[in-house]
Amino acid sequence: MSYYGYPKYESVAEKKEKAMRAIKKLKKKNPDIEPVIIEGRTIAKSWWGKAWNTNLESYADYRNRIARGKSYVCNYAVLDLKISKGLVEAIVQGSRAKPYDVRIAIDTLDGKKWEQVTSLCNHRIDSLEQLIEGKFPKALEVLFTERDYGMFPSPKEIHFDCSCPDWASMCKHVAAVLYGVGARLDQDPMLFFELRNLDGQELVRKSMEQKLESMLRNAGKQSNREIPDEDISDLFGL
Repeated sequence: MSYYGYPKYESVAEKKEKAMRAIKKLKKKNPDIEPVIIEGRTIAKSWWGKAWNTNLESYADYRNRIARGKSYVCNYAVLDLKISKGLVEAIVQGSRAKPYDVRIAIDTLDGKKWEQVTSLCNHRIDSLEQLIEGKFPKALEVLFTERDYGMFPSPKEIHFDCSCPDWASMCKHVAAVLYGVGARLDQDPMLFFELRNLDGQELVRKSMEQKLESMLRNAGKQSNREIPDEDISDLFGL
């Protein structure tokens, strides 16, 4: 603490060094911790990570508060972050010596919405790799992120709690963890489907089934591109 009772100013380098010490200390007790380490200034680089963060920043309820967590996550303050079905659990280093525990519950996507997503994909996803890399038609990006029937959660579907004394509705530790989820999706986009209790492989499988059904339906129809048998005979002088 400073002379006036305010927290002592720490440079970015000092904050990162402090966080790394906390990570090492925590690893001695729990070797399975998974800290969020941001390389460079960009929190997320993949389509899924960027889309997650963009979704959070698009809501007026979050816009003025979510930014508080950017510097925290970039300074390695998220010492541990684990994602499971409908739940994010994390440990965040704050200004005090003891880190804070953060718990974020996210409603799983209901079956009706999932049916809408799978049907609207309509053989537009060719492989699981394409889904993971976010390399699908532009129209599908809107499908995934659209507020009414998209897969990304809205503020009313996100419920959080932090052990810090901050009275704010969303403290910077929670905000840091939410950004940390975006960074984690860079490493493994399939965690998004785990978080929302969805089967990403089912999305690809249904899309492929729809494509196959379409091909079978058209199998007996003569295409305009097909050459009639008599023309083939003339072509080859038969």
